This record gives sequence, C-alpha cells and structure tokens, in this order.
Amino acid sequence: MPLPALLPNRLSSLTRPLLGVLTDIDDTLTCDGAIAPEAWAALQALHQADIPVIAITGRPVGWSVPYAQTWPLRGIVAENGSVCLYQAHGQLQKIYLHDAATRQHHYQHLQRVLTDIEAQIPTAHRAHDSAGRETDIAIDHSEHHYLDEATIAAVVQQMQQAGLTATVSSIHINGWMGTHHKWQGACWAVRALLGQDLAQTAAQWVYVGDSTNDQVMFQHLPWTVGVANIRRFWSQLQHHPRFVTTAERGAGFAEVARAVLGAA
Repeated sequence: MPLPALLPNRLSSLTRPLLGVLTDIDDTLTCDGAIAPEAWAALQALHQADIPVIAITGRPVGWSVPYAQTWPLRGIVAENGSVCLYQAHGQLQKIYLHDAATRQHHYQHLQRVLTDIEAQIPTAHRAHDSAGRETDIAIDHSEHHYLDEATIAAVVQQMQQAGLTATVSSIHINGWMGTHHKWQGACWAVRALLGQDLAQTAAQWVYVGDSTNDQVMFQHLPWTVGVANIRRFWSQLQHHPRFVTTAERGAGFAEVARAVLGAA
C-alpha cells in the first residue's frame, strides 16, 4: 500500500472552524529525546494563531511535568490516556481517569507484572522513565535497549496474559490496567480543557503520530497525519493515517503545522 502524501492544499477542506491539533510526542515532535527546533517553532506558531495543541503520549506523568509547564501546549495526556496535565492560573494541574484507590490497586499489580517480565525475559528492561509512571509500566525496546520483534511480541503477550492492555510505541512497550487508550484520553481531556465533545467535532481536529500506538487515533479521526518515520510501522498498522509527511519527526510536524495554518 503506497504512503499517501501530505500537501498543504490537502487540508484545505478541513471543517471550519478548526478546533485544534492533537499530537504524539516521541519521534513526532522529538528526535533523540529532544524537541526538534522545527517542531518548537511550529508549536509557537500554532499557539500564536490561537489553535490549541494537546499532546497525547505514552510517556509518564513525571516525565511530562516540565513539558506541560514550559511548552506552548493546552495540555498533555500522559500514560496513554489515564492522566491529563495542564497549566491553570500559573499552577500545574493533574486530573486522573481513575480514583486514588483504583490507581493504587492497579499500581501494585503493575509492579508485580513488571518484575515478572524482567525475570522471565532477561533482555527486557524497564524504561528509564519508569520512576515517573503512576498508572502504567513500560519496557524499553528502542530508546536505550534494543529488542527484536519476537521479543517485543513476547513482552506484549506476557502483559496481556497478566490482564493488561498492551501497546507498542516507537520506543516502549506499555502496559496498563483498563481498556482506556489514547482516543478515550483525548476525548475526556478535550472536554475537560476546552469544553468540546471530540467525538462530535472530530472533523475539526487534526492528529499527528508516528507508530502503532497511534492507530486508535487514526481510526477515530478523519484528519490524521503520520510523520514520515511511520514507514517503520506501516505494515503493522491496521488503521493508517490519511496523510504522511515528507519529513520525519519534528520537521514532519512542522509540515502539518504549516498546512493547518494555511487552511485555518
């Protein structure tokens, strides 16, 4: 299946008014763990145009805090939909999908599963950002440790056998309790932060991502874009983005921002 190209005029038929942009972070805004200069400039341009951007990531709460405080974002949905961080009146706010008792019960089970995975799959290592995780666990497959596809599949299987939902991002294998995911997290975050019903206004949003854990967003939104490095996962996707950028990572996001700003 050929990858569909993104051209600025392809977004010209966006339903008006455009309500905002939803985006992944790792390898969509960033390169080697740092935000690309082009992506930073694009976020600033969208902010100045009063187009809200909400990031939806598998990264943990602790990792997300400084970015929620300093990046020109309306908010960050962390841990694949279970936590939302945003600034209000100069203070960082956090809202959770589950109550404190449920989170504590889930956390204890998740830590047991994480320990079992590392014991039973010797090449599997917890992600370096694990200390900041409150509602999920993550095994590193491409950030600091490399796992082949067979080992990734084995980790996913072990998570699922332990009752977890599991998904694979460009760098981590994430597992959590519950059936929530990026789409559900995006829906409640958009409602909480902007008072909008994302499901009802889906045609007025654009989503940008780069890997298999973004496909639930590709499935539910009509205007979706993969940055060019999504080619790595193309054959593994059941739901593909509508467009693909020419450039990879943050430079690809900048392409989307220019197209959005031209269509707004």
